[in-house]
Formats: sequence, structure tokens, C-alpha cells
Amino acid sequence: MIQQDQLLQVTNLNIIFPSPKGDVHAVKDISFSLGKEKIGLVGESGSGKSVTGRAILRLLPPYAKVSAEEISFKGQDLLSFSEKELRCIRGKEISMVMQDPKYSLNPVRTVGQQISEAYIVHSKVSKSVAREQTLKMLTAVRIRNPEQVYKLYPHEVSGGMGQRIMIAMMLIPEPSLLIADEPTSALDVTVQLQVLAILDDLVTQRGMGLIFISHDLELVASFCDRVIIMYGGRIMEVINAADLHNSTHPYTRGLLNCLPRIEGRNERLSTLVRDDAWLDADFWHSNDSDGIII
Repeated sequence: MIQQDQLLQVTNLNIIFPSPKGDVHAVKDISFSLGKEKIGLVGESGSGKSVTGRAILRLLPPYAKVSAEEISFKGQDLLSFSEKELRCIRGKEISMVMQDPKYSLNPVRTVGQQISEAYIVHSKVSKSVAREQTLKMLTAVRIRNPEQVYKLYPHEVSGGMGQRIMIAMMLIPEPSLLIADEPTSALDVTVQLQVLAILDDLVTQRGMGLIFISHDLELVASFCDRVIIMYGGRIMEVINAADLHNSTHPYTRGLLNCLPRIEGRNERLSTLVRDDAWLDADFWHSNDSDGIII
């Protein structure tokens, strides 16, 4: 389905990694589009979520074999871009917050220097202008005493503050699309909700698109507009977040049934039972369920 104000279109993306035991097909024939909305990319570890996000920006190692019929951003064919041309897209147009983002910071440079550098590289401004914009961005991600934090080194800030600093660094060039790879997985629930609220406000205010990669179905359902469920490198289902709990796909149902409920249940939690038939392209051809893409 083509989205209004479409930002990203991925068609038949395949990612293969060589191994001593033969090629590993990490992602197989996946397609999706993204407009100015929040999309959750959900699945178990190894389902292909993170490598999908990295493949869009060509951030996978050289030995990875990446092919696609189309990866386009704002109508531009990213597959035809040279490395130099793609560097103009990374950060400026599409930013990515990596897993455990605090540890992506340079330990020997101050927080302010690193955020300012991201702005200077993409906006070609003076250091004084970059410093002013950095302080505004630190305020936007709800960091108190931005002047003080500007001078701190990464080891001097907490985990939650480190996450906010990385979000500030990724958003300061004002990209149109943010890919967030489990940016809240290492945080406690209270800080997690604060970081999500910041992301939600900034994405909404700036009219951006967001790909939010996570294991947490409940979190994604409450935060995103649509959810893409992945298993074994394939897309099992694309569904509106509000309809997630009404899903009929056995994999989605299995994931949901494994979640503990706050109201409590007397019976044991279900164990996810996987079926190799889900990876068969013909599996859903005999089903009439809406929203299923294979």
C-alpha cells in the first residue's frame, strides 16, 4: 500500500551472510513502505529486524550480500547511490539510533562536542551556532542543566541520560526518518516511558517517520501506528497497532500469549510453538486474513 507523503519504500529485500556451514538467509523477500508515521518492527532475536534497519543505510559489513528490487527514499533510488552520495543521506535525511546507544558515544570527547559535530558536519555552521543549537536540542530531550551536561563525558551520565543524548545527536540534523534500534531496552520502565514520550513529541512536531525496532509487543502497540511482525527473516504480518490484540496469525498470537498480564492468571504462561510452514510463501495463500504479507 502506498502511503501519502511516502518517505521510504522497500521491495523484495534479501540479506545473506556467509558462514562455514553455508549461507544464512537473514532476511528474505521483505517489502514495506513508510510514510510520516511510527512503524514498529517486532520479532524474536535473529528474526532480521536490526539488519533490515542497517541495510537501508548500507551499514552492514562488506561480506553481507544485500539485494533488493527497490530501496527508495523520497523517490530517490538509494541502491544506485555511491558511498559518497549515501553519506549525504545518513544523519542528514535518515538517522539511526543503535542498540545501547550510550556506548556508541566517544568516551574521550564531551557530550557537547559530539552533538555539535553532528550538526556542523551536516549544516556547515560555525562552532558557536552549533553550540547554541546543541543546548536547544538537549533542552528538547528534557535534560536539565544543558550547559552542565554539555561539558560532561559519556561515563559521567546515567543510562537514561545517555539515551537522550544519542537521540539529541541523531535528531539535531533534523532528519526526515529516524530508525531506532531498541533504544529503550536497557532502561527501567519509568525512564523508558520518558524516552518514548520525548521521541513521540519530536517525531510528531517535526512530521518525521519512525521505524521503532523492539522485542516488546505491548510497548510497540501503545506507541506505534502500525506493526510489522517478523519471523525467520520474513514478514509474517503488517497490522494496525490498535488491532494487534485481534491478530489471527498464529505467530503473533503465540507472542501475545507468552506475555504476562498485570491482572494475573492462574495457569502457566504459554510457550511459543514455531512452525516452519510460516516461512513457506504458500502458507498464507490459502488464508483470507487481512493485513498478512508474505
